[in-house]
Amino acid sequence: MTTTTTHVSPVCAACETPGAEWSAPLGMPLCAACTTAAVGTPDRDPVRLGDILPVTAASLRASIPAPRPPRTGSLMTCRFCGARARWHRTVHGRWVAMEPGERPAAGVPRGERWYVAGDGTAVQLRGALPSDTCRVSHFSVCTAR
Repeated sequence: MTTTTTHVSPVCAACETPGAEWSAPLGMPLCAACTTAAVGTPDRDPVRLGDILPVTAASLRASIPAPRPPRTGSLMTCRFCGARARWHRTVHGRWVAMEPGERPAAGVPRGERWYVAGDGTAVQLRGALPSDTCRVSHFSVCTAR
């Protein structure tokens, strides 16, 4: 049984042309034209801006760190009182630590009532019936603050 292996050459990180070679100084695969534009040679000085922009853009894309996974619902321990709560992102993109469990809305002040949606997003309740339940931010009820 004979196995054939096909070697696929990498594509240029700047212009996506096949047949690129690894450029150690720049840390990415580049074709001959982009390597010359990035490194420069005595017969090409000064380098035109249009020649180096694709290489610069590719190196910037390569240097951007991968996004962190969302931490909605992850546990936290309060550094003041030691109580446990869970982080939830608000509709405005901020983070709030929510106490475990729900409480009757009648016993919670109007501006302190929260609802956690199915996707983990914390929404501040504007109005609620006395029979409704709500969640409370840990920072509102922390015993050490």
